[in-house]
Amino acid sequence: MFLAVLLALTFLAAPANAAALRPVTGFGSNPGALQMYEYVPDGLPAGRPVVVALHGCTQDATYGQNAGWTGLADSLRFTLVLPQQVTANNINKCFNWFQANDISRGSGEAESIAQMARRALADTNGDARRVYVTGLSAGGAMTSVMLATYPDLFAGGGVVAGIPFGCATAMFEAFTCMNPGKNLTAQQWGDKVRAASSYTAARPGVSIWHGTADYTVAAMNLRESAEQWTNVGAPVQTRTIQGMGHGQPVAPGCGRAGPYMLDVGVCAAAELAKFWGL
Repeated sequence: MFLAVLLALTFLAAPANAAALRPVTGFGSNPGALQMYEYVPDGLPAGRPVVVALHGCTQDATYGQNAGWTGLADSLRFTLVLPQQVTANNINKCFNWFQANDISRGSGEAESIAQMARRALADTNGDARRVYVTGLSAGGAMTSVMLATYPDLFAGGGVVAGIPFGCATAMFEAFTCMNPGKNLTAQQWGDKVRAASSYTAARPGVSIWHGTADYTVAAMNLRESAEQWTNVGAPVQTRTIQGMGHGQPVAPGCGRAGPYMLDVGVCAAAELAKFWGL
């Protein structure tokens, strides 16, 4: 009885118009058949940034809350877009960062994610000059895809436990990219990015995060990613977390510790927001 009363009081105390994660449909042709979720803080004014956050395998759009992004959206005042994979596309709900059709500009999952970012800008009259993308693991690899294929759309990125763009274009290559990783020259990595679009202006900056004890996606991918983005002229920041396994760095008060959400006393989301100047 006490619990029921407590829950009722908690519900009544919550603001009636509190912001919530909401599904969005009809955001475009959606060639990658992804789902879109959007989090818009209450009273968000026009002209604010948009952040796209991509979950890892087996995860869903609640990644935004668990990684600390929804709390930051409230405090820093930006729109959060959370693409969600479906099992019809990938049985483990990984974004298909290794499928040629899904990592090309104008097609597949990459185009679906770009359409979501544009829809969020339209929904909130956001600042098209301040659109950012980040993700964990497969979402981190897909972040590399978005930065390579849509550099005109994104002003910055954050790759957490991810993989360089173009490491794989078919599933059989993906596992080698994850572990032990591929060792290419900076020029070879850069050429993959240059071939992904006709873009010739300044590249968006990218912050790259990895744990030294990550045995799912080898830590050498941080080095290879840094070589790739440095070679195309992007501002690059690298963050190595000693002893951290495979997951998103979170901290008390920023994110929720759990599977692949690792409390290491630093919140990657907050640090990325700082890196982007949010």
